Amino acid sequence: QVQLVESGGGLVQAGGSLRLSCLSSGRTFSLYGMGWFRQAPGNEREFVAAISWSGAATYYTDSGKGRATISRDNAKNTVYLQMNSLKPDDTAVYYCAAAPGMVASTTSGDYDYWGQGTQVTVSS
Repeated sequence: QVQLVESGGGLVQAGGSLRLSCLSSGRTFSLYGMGWFRQAPGNEREFVAAISWSGAATYYTDSGKGRATISRDNAKNTVYLQMNSLKPDDTAVYYCAAAPGMVASTTSGDYDYWGQGTQVTVSS
């Protein structure tokens, strides 16, 4: 079993930056690929970024490339999402998730464990 707790969300003006964190507890963190997803009101949950167990492989949605950076610190059991040049369209609840097998995946169905989410609101 893996427990995930996100933090770092909040209200930011357009053009600003945020760094989200996700602390994992339970089973060995380095056994899992990790991902960030988001869900805006009325929309389906969508992929944002993913990282393999070692951090060697990362994937981003097209809208996130150049603005988002996913990273992880296995010694701290934490995965991060740095988001820059934020836009009002980035407003959503952001979730981190863990996928067994150590690979990174862009598909939500590959993730077995999810955090409770952290709200990001970008004002114009």
